[in-house]
Amino acid sequence: MKLADIKKLKVSELRTRLQLKGLDSKGLKTELVGRLWSALESGLTDEYLEDDVSKVQNNDEESKVQNDDEEFLVSTAQLSASTTTAPSGLERSREYSDTGTQTDSVVYPSPTPNSESLPGSECSTTEGEPVRPQGDRDHHKEGRGRAFYEFKEEIRYKRAKLVQDPQRKVVGIWSAGDKVQLNSHDAHLHFEVGPDGSSGWPRFWERFPLLWSGCRLSHGVAQGRVGFEVRVERKLLIAQVGVPMRSESCDVRVGWSVADSGLLLGEEEFSFAYDATGGKVSGGKFEEFGEQYSEGDIIGCYVSFSDVIQFSFHKNGRFMGNAFSVDSSRLLGRVLFPHVLCKNCYVKLNLDPNGPSWYPTPQGFTSLAALPAEQRVTAASATNDRTECEMVLLVGLPGSGKSRWARSHMQEHPEKHYKLLGTEELLSCMMNGEPKELHLQQAAQCLTELIKVAACTPGNYILNQCNTLFSARCYKLQLFKGFRRRVVVIFPSPEQWKKRLAEQQSQDGEQIPDTDLLKLQVSCSLPEQQDDLMDELQYIELSQEAALALLQEYKDEAHRLLPPIPNQVKKKPKIRKRQHPYGCSYSGWTQWNQGWSQAKSNQQSWSQQPGYWSYPGHSINYNNWSFGR
Repeated sequence: MKLADIKKLKVSELRTRLQLKGLDSKGLKTELVGRLWSALESGLTDEYLEDDVSKVQNNDEESKVQNDDEEFLVSTAQLSASTTTAPSGLERSREYSDTGTQTDSVVYPSPTPNSESLPGSECSTTEGEPVRPQGDRDHHKEGRGRAFYEFKEEIRYKRAKLVQDPQRKVVGIWSAGDKVQLNSHDAHLHFEVGPDGSSGWPRFWERFPLLWSGCRLSHGVAQGRVGFEVRVERKLLIAQVGVPMRSESCDVRVGWSVADSGLLLGEEEFSFAYDATGGKVSGGKFEEFGEQYSEGDIIGCYVSFSDVIQFSFHKNGRFMGNAFSVDSSRLLGRVLFPHVLCKNCYVKLNLDPNGPSWYPTPQGFTSLAALPAEQRVTAASATNDRTECEMVLLVGLPGSGKSRWARSHMQEHPEKHYKLLGTEELLSCMMNGEPKELHLQQAAQCLTELIKVAACTPGNYILNQCNTLFSARCYKLQLFKGFRRRVVVIFPSPEQWKKRLAEQQSQDGEQIPDTDLLKLQVSCSLPEQQDDLMDELQYIELSQEAALALLQEYKDEAHRLLPPIPNQVKKKPKIRKRQHPYGCSYSGWTQWNQGWSQAKSNQQSWSQQPGYWSYPGHSINYNNWSFGR
């Protein structure tokens, strides 16, 4: 990080960074800049510091394009014309009371330096979120569905500027090999793998703390008695003064799962987890099991293959018991992979094949990292060449069947290992029960950030959004330049659309207001073939001509049903009257001027004034004066 970048930070950001490094945060900005620069030069830097500055700049740009509900009501109707055209940085190795927990020094991720985005212990942020309306507008906003917040995020693309970076940083590359490490290709995009490949944390923990982020290891096993160790390094939450930290804001699950199961550990059938709350989870069923674990604890996860596969767990070297027993015939020979799932936590795995274990390995078991290569099974690796990657952009109105088509396409092509990017998938990663307004907002905003990450990460993606705005489609297609870009339009007949929309609303438990649905129809535009933006355009149900004709009918009907937009009267700006620099009010200054003008009018002209020396006896003749005589 350069000195010029430090000078761009705000005073609050400088103080936050100094506090996180344990330095004095008092003084003027010049003192804070010098103190932070000295700390960085002395070696207290971390590799994530430079990314934070870019995050702040991006957040500042995003804050300029925030839209409230009132702006949304006006802008959607106006779009129709345009659319048809580590908190503490580098720390020393932590000393534990037990020598078995001592490991190498750890680099923790740094939070976004904007301290205002961390108002409370839940690390919830108002940065980038729509402004919450007041009064009656709160009542009008209640009951908005997922489509409302998705469309609201798409409006932001109308003013977004695409940064063309020829040397774009490619993240999350993993290549198949003998080294056991976290597999970034088999992980959530919002899970960030550390540079050593043995540590990870939620990528957006400071902005979206509700998200669970999971990742599997690059190698698994199908025989023997194998285990691995995981340590909860740190909770990624900042406790502010006077605000208690909520313990449930941080959570971890560790265990095993098969490769074709979801990344939410414990939520599917062949996914077995030990939760930090002390329970065991499999198939979405939670049961009491052992002790709770938290920051600094080390969990050992072990599996024993025989006629009955047994899963057991250890906490700090103490046996917690056998958590699960599964008949081996049910797995059908599938491989089990180590799996971690965390929320607002930094986790580290012991994957050094030559290093000692953190706690003694149970008798008869072998560490996965130390297992011979022929006894391990390597996960299928995706390509790292962008030209071999594919991006599928779905286009359609809410409830048209985009999610159904995406899941069917993923099942038909399992070899491509598609990652589905959509609000629905992010809501499932929150695992907080029924989606609320805050969850919907954060999911829609997080999806915008995930799309940017996906464009820099080789892989195959399906963007499951409405994508009915021309500006949003162009931005996303340009973002994935170098990928094979497919645009799939799903535009069913009116009868099918009404049926699917009703099914979706009953399934999600949300009702899209009729007014909002009409506005979406007015602003909708369907894509046409553009060779510079897409490689393939495909209309799934109706043909392109029939879809365009039906869309025009929708627009005409929506224009007829929607109330006319009132002309906005531009109010004249109020001119603030400058106060007198000496503190005199404007009214007093005016009265003083009026009095002075009146006094001047009562004065006689200069020619009418009597001579200064004109009274008798004081007449002087200057010609009679002599100087120096």
